[in-house]
Amino acid sequence: MSNNEVVKAKSGFSWSKIYRHQLFLPLLCLFLVVLFNVIKTPSFFNISIQNGVLYGYIIDIINRGSELVILAVGMTLVVAASGGTDISVGAVSAVSGAVCIYALGSGQTYNVPYVVGFLLALLAGTLCGAWNGFLVAKMKIQPMVATLILFTAGRGIAQLITDGLILYVRNDQYRLLGSFIPGLPVPTPVLVAALVVFLTWALLKFTALGIYIQAVGINPTASRLVGLSSTVIVFLAYAFCGLCSGIAGMIITSRVYSIDANNAGLNMELDAILAVALGGNSLGGGKFSLAGSVIGAITIQALTTSLYAMGVTADQLPIYKAIVVVIIVSLQSPELKKFIAGIRSRKAVAGRAA
Repeated sequence: MSNNEVVKAKSGFSWSKIYRHQLFLPLLCLFLVVLFNVIKTPSFFNISIQNGVLYGYIIDIINRGSELVILAVGMTLVVAASGGTDISVGAVSAVSGAVCIYALGSGQTYNVPYVVGFLLALLAGTLCGAWNGFLVAKMKIQPMVATLILFTAGRGIAQLITDGLILYVRNDQYRLLGSFIPGLPVPTPVLVAALVVFLTWALLKFTALGIYIQAVGINPTASRLVGLSSTVIVFLAYAFCGLCSGIAGMIITSRVYSIDANNAGLNMELDAILAVALGGNSLGGGKFSLAGSVIGAITIQALTTSLYAMGVTADQLPIYKAIVVVIIVSLQSPELKKFIAGIRSRKAVAGRAA
């Protein structure tokens, strides 16, 4: 054994362990996107304080990606537990925002207290998620088909709530959730997203729920034989995803003082699914990484911000984003990994033969 091999054996360090780590490719993808931004915009990492709040490209990316981070957290648990996705999260966000603003009213004063409107929005999102969970967990409908119902009808429900109008809230207090709390330099959406991620991580870390979700996602039959109720686990995952959609809907509407049922949260379900995939999570269910999904969400938002900065229009954005995502997802393909491993093994055999 060579000296290098002895050192590696003693230290436990191995490049292969790094390559195989679940977060390696998500971090690599984020690094490449950031590197591109640094080359394109040398001031990318510059952060300044203006009027008591933080400004900069990095702050803008994290701020604008807050809703996506929250949706990706909920989507991660849904994918892990059911092996399917929830394509209705964008529409559910619109429903939650519509419920809140309709309850608050469009005048200078609120019809109901702000906290009541906020709780009604969260309740609406949770009920929508519970409906999806009932269809998937109890009725055994395929997740894509079950959530397609609210994906199609959700914005119609929001339109009924708002009577087909764009409702505005003429009160500065409502905007705090989507802007800055006086005295705090960090954007409020960033704080909310961090709180959601932390509470979810703590719930999964210090309870058995995380293990239950993985067990049900890997093999629901075996889980049932050991006493786990896959129906309850899947139902709770979808209900939680609906809750996350409600929180995201509140942030989306508070940024613009209004609810536009046609555009609030539009296509965010696709970005949330991509964030889970880019995070190295299997869309077939089972083992998951919450940190990977968060990294995936930030990567997507960084890519979106970069393309806008390059002058790409909103209509052209999906094309460029799709090309980059295909490349990134291909790098995580098991078949590509097998192909690369095969090349390495053949080179190793040839080297030993020589």
